[in-house]
This record gives sequence, C-alpha cells and structure tokens, in this order.
Amino acid sequence: MNKNLRSVLKISLPLLLGAFLVWYSISKISVETLVVYFKNANYFWIGLGVFFGLLSHLSRAYRWKFMIEPMGYQLRFPNSIMAVFITYLVNYTIPRAGEVSRATVLTNYEGVPFEKGFGTIIAERVADLVVMLSIISISLVLEFDIIYKNVITAIDPTKLLILGLIAILVIVILYQAIKNSNRPVILKIKTLFLGLVEGIMSILKMKKKWAFIAHTLFIWIMYVLMFYVTTFSISETSQLPFSAILIGFIFASFSIAATNGGIGSYPLAVFAAFSIFNFPEDPSIAFGWIMWTSQTLMVIVLGGLSLLFLPIYNNVFPKQTSK
Repeated sequence: MNKNLRSVLKISLPLLLGAFLVWYSISKISVETLVVYFKNANYFWIGLGVFFGLLSHLSRAYRWKFMIEPMGYQLRFPNSIMAVFITYLVNYTIPRAGEVSRATVLTNYEGVPFEKGFGTIIAERVADLVVMLSIISISLVLEFDIIYKNVITAIDPTKLLILGLIAILVIVILYQAIKNSNRPVILKIKTLFLGLVEGIMSILKMKKKWAFIAHTLFIWIMYVLMFYVTTFSISETSQLPFSAILIGFIFASFSIAATNGGIGSYPLAVFAAFSIFNFPEDPSIAFGWIMWTSQTLMVIVLGGLSLLFLPIYNNVFPKQTSK
C-alpha cells in the first residue's frame, strides 16, 4: 500500500468511525432531549469532575519526573505539564500519536533521547494497566453475578485460547529473527528496544518508588472521582450504585482507545455499561455526552495553550544543562 495512502487512512478511518458513532449515539436519543439534559445539568458537579481530571493530569506530569531522573536527566515541571496536555490533544487527531509527540517534546526541549523518553511512557502505561486491572478485579467482586451473566458468558474460550497461542508463537518467531540478524534496520530496532527497556527499568532504579506508586494511585483515584462526581450532575445517574459507576468508568476508559479520544464511542460505552444494570437509555447516553464534552473541552483549551506556550517558555527559560 502507498505510504501516503496509509497515512491518510490512519488518520481518516478513526475519524470516520468516530463520526459514525456520533451519529449512531445521537440516533439513540433526540437532540432536543440531549439539549434538555445539558441545560438542566448541575454544573457544580461537572466543574468538580473537571477539577479532579485536572489534578490527575498534573500528577501524571509530576510522576514523569521520577522516571526521567534515574537516567541522569532533570525534567522541568512546566515542560512535563505541557507535554502531557499536548499528548491528549494530539490523540484526538491520530490515535496513540500523542505518546510520540510527548517523547518528542522531551527530546527537543529536555535533551532526552527519544527511545528513552518513549520507554518511560510505556513504563507508565504498564503501571496504569496494573491499576486498571485492579479496578476491574474490584468490579468483578462487587458485581460478579451480573457481569458473568452479561459479559463473561459472551466470550468464546476456545477462540480466546487459539488467539493467545498464535500471539505467543508470533512473539517467539519475531524475537529469534531480531536476535540473530545484523541487518541495519534490525540493528536500529535493537537500539530502539534497548532504549525502551532502559525507560521501563527506570521504575526499578528510581529512588522515589513510593512517591511514584502514590502518584499512580492518586491519578486513578482522581479518574474514578472525576467520573463519580459527574454522575451527580443528572438526577437519574445520581442514584446509580457505586459498582455500576465503576463498570461505567471501565467501559468508558476502553472506549477512548476505540476512537480518537473516545469521539462517539464514549457515550455508547457508558450506555452499554449502565444497561447491564437495566438503567434507562436516555440518561445513560446524556451522561456520557456530558462527561465526554466536559473533559474534552478541558483538553482542547489546555492542550491548545500548551502548544502555544511550549516554545515561548523554552525561549524565555532555555535549558541550562544537559546530560
């Protein structure tokens, strides 16, 4: 496939999917009804949810410093904050491209090699995945009967096992091919891989492990609180049990990876989660749109300001020392 065509498809297909899901979610609830929910929403709780979301992003930016320091670099907090918000903003255009832009900011303004900075970002994702799995485990314990009936029984264990074995086989074959090759392209991949490993291992080397763990827990507590307090903005969702809120949060979190920033998929994911508890359709979708819109506006505003002020800040306060 032509490289330019591939790039166009990489950008356009997720956007088209998001546009289709926006249309589909709107088809599930009339625009007039959705507007009424927005007008009648309690914006104190929405604002509080945005505040908790902001705290989580600031904590993520500060936590990054703990991972960079073991490699011999000092990350300036303003650059870290702006890089984090740029990440979220870029992910609304090209899925997962935000992580690349974040590592690029680190290289351009802090002098950290790209592969090492990118490795720390992957390490962050590993830590975040552990917490997410913990939240899923708690949800399974709280509502095991409902989840087993509606979710687990829908999975074909035979197909899942076959896919797992194929994935392991592919990984083994690729590992052996890369390990025994001296081709220039493969050597570049090895160099990138070693940089990624160093970034991931920085978790084990950091002096402030407990501070890193505390920030990781804080980030996810803020995420859950962000979702939880926003449910009070609508009278119907304010009556939801906490277990339903946890499952809604999990579904919504995964929806962000489905389309650019969860465009279109976020309200549908919330509806799918709440429907497990036989919750009405209209308030579920309306809440999903309110939740997604409030967080998206925050990212657009702060991400846009970060793009604007990042070069200005670094021109006024250039980095004095580098490794």
